[in-house]
Amino acid sequence: MKLLLYVGGDATRTRMFLDAFTERLPDAHIRVWEAGDTAPADYALVWKPPVELLRARPGLKAVIYLAAGVEYLADLLRRNPGLLPANVALLRLEDAGMGRQMVEYAKYHVLRYFRRMHEYDLDRGKREWRKRPPEALSGFSVGVMGLGVLGRQVATDIAEMGFPVRGWSRSSKQIEGIRCHAGQGQLGDFLDGLRVLVNLLPLTPETEDILNRDCFDRMRAPGYLINIGRGHHLAEGDLLAAIQDGRIGGAALDVFRQEPLPTDHFFWSEPRINITPHIAAVTLNDEGIAQVVQKLRALQDGLPVSGHIDMARGY
Repeated sequence: MKLLLYVGGDATRTRMFLDAFTERLPDAHIRVWEAGDTAPADYALVWKPPVELLRARPGLKAVIYLAAGVEYLADLLRRNPGLLPANVALLRLEDAGMGRQMVEYAKYHVLRYFRRMHEYDLDRGKREWRKRPPEALSGFSVGVMGLGVLGRQVATDIAEMGFPVRGWSRSSKQIEGIRCHAGQGQLGDFLDGLRVLVNLLPLTPETEDILNRDCFDRMRAPGYLINIGRGHHLAEGDLLAAIQDGRIGGAALDVFRQEPLPTDHFFWSEPRINITPHIAAVTLNDEGIAQVVQKLRALQDGLPVSGHIDMARGY
């Protein structure tokens, strides 16, 4: 089994992955891709690969993307039609320890907004001692956009805390305890009256800027946004305007159009926006590597493999 490895040119990560795969796949021949390498490979294990790595690669059976979000790869293939033969399988990581972290991040911010801690933080800055009445749990609806492996976990765990939870996805889903909506035709019903919106959608041309003025207008004011999908899902100016006019009470943003977030970006100056540096869920290396090894062995044995990327959908 010939493996071609590339993780964006990061020497430290390259060495870590190379050592790990060498240890777990002792019978495989593993090499790190370098410019000019056009030799055959059975499988490419990649993150943000250049076009040259994939073009006309002899013997290639599958590409395994070393992340759960695949918008970079999907965009690369859209911009370079025919780059890979149709019989080359495209696979991605699934969860790899990220589900638990996403649940923790989402639950923390849902509870923090529900208990009005964001308001007490603002009071502290003004040295004000002010008690507020508690919210009613039954009327505090939480919506989760994106019901894949990660979104399903987030929605289910929030529902288990007693919150009424809705879910929205491109295709129909059935999840116990969750009111599921699907497609553009049901997006309005999903959004109407939400207090908190959690976004975990994959980024596609159809979902870019989906978190916009129309979305915020349908929520019950003051709503709250938790974006742990991708930065390009959010129309940034629409969010700032919605916060300033009171339709949205605040936001927890972990992903941005430009990362790191520029120091002069207007989000830094808005105290009702909680900013984290893309850490809501980080791939756990051991779990990710174990998953890739499992996929490779299944492919070699002709067994079914999960985590296929559907290029028609872009994820």
